[in-house]
Amino acid sequence: MDKARLLLADDHALFREGLRLLLEQSGEFTVVGEAANGKEALEQVAHLRPDVLVIDISMPVMDGLAAARALRASTTPPTILFLTVHDTDNYFFSALEAGASGYVLKDAVGADLVTALRVVRSGGVYLSPAVARRLVAEYLKQVALGAERKSYDLLTPREQEVLALIGQGYTNKEIADRLTLSVNTVQTHRLHIMEKLNLHSRAQLMNYAVRLGLIQEPPR
Repeated sequence: MDKARLLLADDHALFREGLRLLLEQSGEFTVVGEAANGKEALEQVAHLRPDVLVIDISMPVMDGLAAARALRASTTPPTILFLTVHDTDNYFFSALEAGASGYVLKDAVGADLVTALRVVRSGGVYLSPAVARRLVAEYLKQVALGAERKSYDLLTPREQEVLALIGQGYTNKEIADRLTLSVNTVQTHRLHIMEKLNLHSRAQLMNYAVRLGLIQEPPR
């Protein structure tokens, strides 16, 4: 495979210089141009037709996200890989929406960037391990929350009322008074709730109520 032709866009000249040396030493890439902002990147892309644009997000004149959006509308945009310090989901998703195929954090080792370029050049998508781990953790959290919501739907309307009041810290007697029930009936509802949700203590019931948004925060 021919060497991939890269354009580097970052507002720090010394960083671009180090990046050029790193990538060209790998023997797999040729840096055909550099840009100090998004506007220059657009001009260089039109003139040089690189295979991959390695671009920062925060730059003067025009940021990397705006440049990527502009390139997405062109007929033959390069593959775009963001190399940035921004380790937050809103920047990451904005980059994907702008057409990025890769998202690498600047604190990554050089080998990670080389791997990322190989992946995106071959048509794949690459995420920095730190970003990927966080997204997987959030996905698993949402899966668990979805399972909990399904179990919540198994409760009767009255049991849902009792659970919400337990979550707010009310005692069985207080719940009985609020719902005009006997204490024994409240205790029975509580036992049924625990069986259906596979929970085993009042604290677990309260935490469950918080996770599902039945109350805003645990009682103090």
